[in-house]
Amino acid sequence: MGHFKTFIAAAVIGVAGVSANAQSLSLEGGGAASLTGIVPQTYAQFAAEEDLNLQVVLGQTLTRSALKLAAGRIDMAVIPPGAYGAMSRGVGPYAQQGDQAKQVAPNIRALFGFPAGTFHGITWADSGIENWADVVGKRVYIGPPAGAASGQIKKLIALGSGGVTDADYEGIRAPWSAAAQSFQDGQFDVYVASAAVGSQALNELSLQREIRILGVPEDVLGSEAWSTFLVEAAQFESTIPAGTYSGQVNGDSALTSAASAMMMSVHKDMSDDQAYALTKAYWTNLDAMMNANALMRSIDPDLPFAGMNAKLHPGAIRYYQEAGVEVPQDLLPN
Repeated sequence: MGHFKTFIAAAVIGVAGVSANAQSLSLEGGGAASLTGIVPQTYAQFAAEEDLNLQVVLGQTLTRSALKLAAGRIDMAVIPPGAYGAMSRGVGPYAQQGDQAKQVAPNIRALFGFPAGTFHGITWADSGIENWADVVGKRVYIGPPAGAASGQIKKLIALGSGGVTDADYEGIRAPWSAAAQSFQDGQFDVYVASAAVGSQALNELSLQREIRILGVPEDVLGSEAWSTFLVEAAQFESTIPAGTYSGQVNGDSALTSAASAMMMSVHKDMSDDQAYALTKAYWTNLDAMMNANALMRSIDPDLPFAGMNAKLHPGAIRYYQEAGVEVPQDLLPN
């Protein structure tokens, strides 16, 4: 992948205006504090270079966005691989749709992958909760009602605690947008936020009252169970460096957590030229986007397909072939 990084670094990074003839495309993303929202918002500014006008709507439940995309109601969406897998099987958040979900799932095609928000297990410093094992009997925020994050968070807690299951604590689900305020209001003891490392919102939270962030123990990292979790739950290993948050009482050393993989996805009927242009707009401007928003610097340009389980759009494949990037066989359309 080294060639790919060189290819990106050599790209032109100027931003051009959108012409009057540019076609508008609807794009749904997640919370503004997470890369599921930051990437679409920043990406839209640079897509103008390819004469593409992206109309971004943030704060969406991405499992629902995936279904809307598959049904052709929107043009683009950030999709968790876990949600796509569940849709393909008609299970989980798509159990009510069943066979209908399974039938429309093949309409989704991927352009590129990226890590989403890192899971921050946050407690108040004076809560008495010092590690994941201490969540027994506590109220824990585990993500939105219809989202794919809840299952990932529960597995992270089980690994980080050495075996605590969701029967040992009260898992609370609520929209991402309401979670921070609910935590401050005392509605749960542990707030598992999905946010970019260094999020200003989390730093402001730590300044209001000291926090502790729960990391994954050293003896778990590198274990077979941890590696399996990263693969099966479509996660990246993510580091929260020392000193990231001002009011973090255990911020004197780095912590390790997990960040969900995400796919920028389109409908299979999008034209090859549009899918090509959208893929090019992302990769050839990634350095500029990282400079525009430091929270995007956790994206590794050598991992364009990490966690991806939807087939690539032919237009995206054409771009990767031109860039000299080897496309995994399992991502090629049948």
